[in-house]
Amino acid sequence: MIKIQEPSRPVKIVYMNWVTGLPPGGCRSYNAFLAIVNRFSKSTIFLPCHKEYTAMDTALLIWNRHDPDLRGHALELAYKTSIHTSTNQTPAILEEGWNPKLPQNSLRKDLIEIHPTAASFKGMLEKARKHAVRFMEDSFAYAKDKWDKSHATPDFKVVDLVLVSTTNFNKIKGCKKLKDSFAGLFGIRALHGENTVEV
Repeated sequence: MIKIQEPSRPVKIVYMNWVTGLPPGGCRSYNAFLAIVNRFSKSTIFLPCHKEYTAMDTALLIWNRHDPDLRGHALELAYKTSIHTSTNQTPAILEEGWNPKLPQNSLRKDLIEIHPTAASFKGMLEKARKHAVRFMEDSFAYAKDKWDKSHATPDFKVVDLVLVSTTNFNKIKGCKKLKDSFAGLFGIRALHGENTVEV
């Protein structure tokens, strides 16, 4: 497993994941959503969409995003206030330094609310972020160990013949059960890193 660059602060690196194959819902019969994840804090924005969206549709979706109160706000709030396994912190703590007050907090009147001073707040936030960085490194080391035990490093060379998985070929028509699992053989034209080839 190859380690990618880890961010040291929020919103430095984000990545996007598509979740498709959902039952149609909402006023526009959305059947997918785009999750935009802050790689450092794990804070996520959920944008309902259609799985047929092109790159231009995706750009417009992000640019023209509407009021979050109408676009999965409750889901985002629940996600931002939940402790993430790879950082051992909530995304809200790592981004804003505090967790939003939730309805259940108002039901417990026996809790004493303590507000940190401005001087200690910055130190607390930096400590939480350093703690998160350490947890991300530990999480990667654990995932790498598990991955490396079950995956051998490929030994590709230029002009080798390879098969290409058709798992992500969405434009192939016909019955999925009859679709070939692999396409090829293709000759390797160039190597781009240890796990990426050009055919």
